[in-house]
Amino acid sequence: MRTLTRTLERTGVLQIDSVNVLQRAHFMPLFSRMGAYDVGLLDRAAGQAPRRLVEYWAHCAAYMPVELWPVMVHRMRDHASRGHTWFGIPDDPGLPAALLREIEQGGPATARDLDDGLPRTRDNWGWNWSKTKKALEFLFFAGELSVARRNTAFERVYDLPERVIPSHVLARPEPTLFEASRELLRRAARSYGVATEFDLRDYYRMQHSRAHIEQVGPALQSLVEDGELLPVTVEGWRRPAYLHRDVKVPRKVEARALLSPFDPLVWQRERTESLFDFFYRIEIYVPEAKRVHGYYVLPFLLGDRIVARVDLKADRRGSALQILGAYAEPGAPSHTAPALAQSLRELASWLDLTDIEVAGRGDLAPALTAEVQQSA
Repeated sequence: MRTLTRTLERTGVLQIDSVNVLQRAHFMPLFSRMGAYDVGLLDRAAGQAPRRLVEYWAHCAAYMPVELWPVMVHRMRDHASRGHTWFGIPDDPGLPAALLREIEQGGPATARDLDDGLPRTRDNWGWNWSKTKKALEFLFFAGELSVARRNTAFERVYDLPERVIPSHVLARPEPTLFEASRELLRRAARSYGVATEFDLRDYYRMQHSRAHIEQVGPALQSLVEDGELLPVTVEGWRRPAYLHRDVKVPRKVEARALLSPFDPLVWQRERTESLFDFFYRIEIYVPEAKRVHGYYVLPFLLGDRIVARVDLKADRRGSALQILGAYAEPGAPSHTAPALAQSLRELASWLDLTDIEVAGRGDLAPALTAEVQQSA
């Protein structure tokens, strides 16, 4: 748990996504940094008292440290001020208050629990939200409800904040909007190390919050004036950048990791391209015939470069990690295939999959197949 906590201090947030073709998105950044770990640790940190993490719209849907709850109060008020009609429930204005009373009296509940069996329809790629779900999400955005845990169907279990957030966190003085903006920029800078103003704003999605957007410039300037952020230029970057004063630049980087599409290292695609010269787009929502690399493609970091990408799927019934495509980047070193094979073996073991199956798609597939067969 201490290792997990230290890792979260570096990443700041863990983005949540429902796609489970390989592993849930929030579990993967920890594996990329820690190696094989017990995912029950994360469930415990977010779903049991005393909570270390809580779910909120901190980046997109994400787990964040519980101490950030007071920092997000201004964002919650911003959402509340827009009213529940923003969530598409204008025909039933009393529904949010009624649901809040229901949870207050009856305890934690999912939208399905409170729908009382109302049918849902499925169009295109996802479920349509019921009125109950929309109202609960409004209350969640507004900070009137929190998320106690996710159930086995990955549904949010809503509860009152005072029954989720530790009392000593709720009792903290509310920061001013300026102080909250400084804190979010400070944390983003610590996680990124070096970043543009856009990068820093995007880490906690401050540009999407009316509460924060006008405070970013003054807060950023104050961090520069205080010496926490150092203005720098980065070769090849068009925009000015900022270096956190506590950054330690290593003499050599010897990383080896598969990266989730929602990993903080690559989730901002423009930054990924400017750092690694790696053009990356997630193709989950692209029609299959138009996909270039595959459905769930993970970049492969080796040293200080992204040298390859692989389209992965966990065949849990067949107990196999399927590599549906493997592609080398231009200039990838000769040891890319063996290094990638090692990372894939570690991933398969962590997922309790006994076999690795390599399909023939991609220029790296033949070499990767040979490595997998040799190890087998």
